Amino acid sequence: MDFSIPQPLQDLLNRARQFVETELYPLEPLFLQQGFNAVEPELQEKRRKVKQLGLWLPQISKEHGGLGLNLVEHGLFSAELGKSPVGHYAFNCQAPDAGNMEILIQYANDQQKKKYLEPLLAGEIRSCFAMTEPDFPGSNPVWMGTTAVKDGDSYVINGRKWYASGGEGAAFAVTMAVTNPDAPPHERASQILVPAGTPGFILETATPFMGSRGEGWASHAEIRYDNCRVPRENLLGPEGGGFRIAQERLGPGRIHHCMRWIGVSERAFDLMCRRAIERKIAPDRPLAFQQFVQGWIAESRAEIDAARLAVLHAAWVMDREGSKGARDEVSLIKFNVANTMMRVLDRAIQVHGGLGFSDYTPLALFYRNERAGRVYDGADEVHKISAAKRILKKYAGLG
Repeated sequence: MDFSIPQPLQDLLNRARQFVETELYPLEPLFLQQGFNAVEPELQEKRRKVKQLGLWLPQISKEHGGLGLNLVEHGLFSAELGKSPVGHYAFNCQAPDAGNMEILIQYANDQQKKKYLEPLLAGEIRSCFAMTEPDFPGSNPVWMGTTAVKDGDSYVINGRKWYASGGEGAAFAVTMAVTNPDAPPHERASQILVPAGTPGFILETATPFMGSRGEGWASHAEIRYDNCRVPRENLLGPEGGGFRIAQERLGPGRIHHCMRWIGVSERAFDLMCRRAIERKIAPDRPLAFQQFVQGWIAESRAEIDAARLAVLHAAWVMDREGSKGARDEVSLIKFNVANTMMRVLDRAIQVHGGLGFSDYTPLALFYRNERAGRVYDGADEVHKISAAKRILKKYAGLG
C-alpha cells in the first residue's frame, strides 16, 4: 500500500498551505476580535486571489469551474484550509454552500442552475440549508413540522427552522418541508428553493451560539416561514425526495467536516508545540520540559495521525462504493475525529494557560465553534449506535 502523495497534488497542497499561512493568518486577529463583517471586504480580495491562483472550488468538478478533486484529494486539501477559521470560505468550499452546490449540480434544472448554482459557484452569492427545527429532534430527520402545501402553481410554506448556518446574508435557502404527509416517513419531505426576499420568509435572528451571536456567514439563522409562497417550479429534485437528497449531501459533507477538523487539530497542535518551546516557567526552563506537556504532545500527534488515516480511508471507500458502501467508515470517523479534535484543543488551551482562553489565538474560537461537531450531521451517539448495529448484524449472520 502506497501512502505517498502524487507530486502534482503535493504541489497543490503546498500552494494552498502557503496561501493560508501568508494571506489568511494575518486576517485572523481582526476576525477573532471584531467578527466576520469587519474582515469580509479583505476576504473578498483574498477570494479573487484564490481564483487567480487556480485554487477555486477544489471540491467541484472541472466541468463546473472547480479543481475536480476526488474525496481523498479534497480531504487532504481541506485539512490545509481547516487550519484557519476562514480557510474554506476563502476558497469557496465552505459549509453549507459546498453541499448546496453539490445537490444543485445533481438535481437542479437548467433554470435553477442559472439562477442559483452559477452565482453560487462564482462566489457572488451565499446560501443556507434550512432543515433543523427547534421543536423537533435533529436525530430524527424524517419528523419535522414545516409544511409546504400545494396551492395552484405554488407551494405555501409554514414552519420554523434554526441553525440555518450562514442564513444571515444568504440569497436563498434550500428548505426541507413536508409535502406528502401521508407517504412513508422517508418520502414525506421535499427540498424547495426559497429566495431570501420572498414575502413570508422571515429571518428572525441569529442564534446566540456558545456566547457569541456571530454575523454573516459566521452565524446561525433562525427562520420563520409564514405563508411563504414560492412557485412549484422551485422544487429541487423529485417531490418526496428531500430525505434522500439530504442523505446524499450529508455523506460527502461528513468527510469534508472530518478533514477540516484534522486541519483544526493540526493548527492547535502547532500552536501548542510553539507555546511549549517559547513559554518560560522559570529562567532557562521552557514549558516543554514538563513531562505532562510532553505526554500531551505525544498523545496528540498519535491521535491526529490515526484520525487522518481513518478519514482518508473512509474517503477512499466512498470514492469507490458511494455513501451507502462507506456508511460504517463515515459513522466511525464522525464521532472519533470530532472527539480527537476536542481533546487536542483542550490540551492546547491548557498549555497556553490564560492566553488560551483569550481571542489572541484562534484556540478559543475553535473550541467554542467546533464543539458542535459532536452534534450536527448526526450526534456521536447516533453514529455509534448505527455503526454498532451493523457490526453486530455481521456477527449474528444477518449482514
